[in-house]
Amino acid sequence: MSQSTWSLAVLLGSAWLGTTPVAPAATSLPVAPVKVDAEVQTLLPGLETLYQEIHEHPEIAFHETRTAAVLAHQMRRLGFTVTEGVGGTGLVAIYENGPGPTVLVRTELDALPMTEATGLPYASQDPSADHSCGHDLHMATWVGTAATLLEFKSAWHGRLMFIAQPAEETVSGAKAMLADGLYSRFGKPDYALALHVRNSAAGHLILKPGTWTSAVDNVQITFKGRGAHGSMPSESIDPVVMAAHFVTDVQSVISREKNAAQFGVITVGSFQAGTVANIIPDTAVLQLTLRSYEPKVRSLLLDGVKRTAAATAAMANAPAPEVTMTASSAAVENDPALTARTGALFQRLFGADVELQPADAEPISASEDFSEFGSTGVPSMDYTLGAYDPKVLAEDQVKGVPVPVNHSPLFAPAMEPTISVGVKAMSYAVLDLLQRR
Repeated sequence: MSQSTWSLAVLLGSAWLGTTPVAPAATSLPVAPVKVDAEVQTLLPGLETLYQEIHEHPEIAFHETRTAAVLAHQMRRLGFTVTEGVGGTGLVAIYENGPGPTVLVRTELDALPMTEATGLPYASQDPSADHSCGHDLHMATWVGTAATLLEFKSAWHGRLMFIAQPAEETVSGAKAMLADGLYSRFGKPDYALALHVRNSAAGHLILKPGTWTSAVDNVQITFKGRGAHGSMPSESIDPVVMAAHFVTDVQSVISREKNAAQFGVITVGSFQAGTVANIIPDTAVLQLTLRSYEPKVRSLLLDGVKRTAAATAAMANAPAPEVTMTASSAAVENDPALTARTGALFQRLFGADVELQPADAEPISASEDFSEFGSTGVPSMDYTLGAYDPKVLAEDQVKGVPVPVNHSPLFAPAMEPTISVGVKAMSYAVLDLLQRR
């Protein structure tokens, strides 16, 4: 896709100009589902083009200037009042439609710092960034939901608060927006909603009350040694050996200190040391991510990492290591009443494609800083949307190969029915929360 096609006014065409709102039919929702379905089908070609455009031009955390500009342009065209630069590169789009509740709908802006390997015709044009987590699909769904709600604005009244959050992948963007006065400047919402795609069958919706994702703590550890010639290790204090010991030893926190029945993960995702083969470096830097559901397990993991790092350095007669918390976020807690309400609505509308899990079901092991938006008492709910073609899932099963998960360079969701179901579901969820005319 050429640079000349960046203008979303051209990309999305006349479908985004809107038509005369249709009077709602007799239904428990303010707008009959058949009307919403028809509107989404009208918007779908433009949304698919928007998705491909964003996918081709990914931007990593706090660098999402182009992506934010694309979304800001679309929301202004729809009639939202848009404020850019909230919490860095975030944006807030507000639509006032009379007195009523405020519903926050969140999407993420950022991609991951990795190389895409899908071979898609609209693959990333940046070899150092890839929308391999599905945030591009979230953005297309977000814009589609905004357009759908405004198409039927005669049927509801209240306030839409659509936010596009930077830096979800570093679990720092939500905090940045809140610290920049998200709620004090734009008002505290009555509800907060978000969705996330996954590698299950496209259009399959999963909701669960209570703990929904894991808490995350990202830690950087710098082991300090003494550099020397590679042929003279006795003249050094080798930080590479220290760090290598730590990588294996720290897993004993999981296998010997943590209750085996409780979830907890310590993963070393980055190990950086040295420049060439014949130089023992001065330092080795590790980056870790810790995941847990229970607060006690979270504390255990953090303490275990710090103790193991200190003991490793002491064993090598080295200076104490630097242990720095680089990012953290609590587990997402889905409001039980909001989840039950929305889950029942989805089951009625989508039938067997909806899975409403019990509160004691196993949460998702991944993490998500959407939890920050509900940390001040806002009833919030995050749910997942399947995004993989069932035929692809079946073929992979026959082949005995795993389906690429989020964050895989091979992650290649199906645009349909993912986008259409995503827009319908979020539109229904918001309509159900807004006051009817």
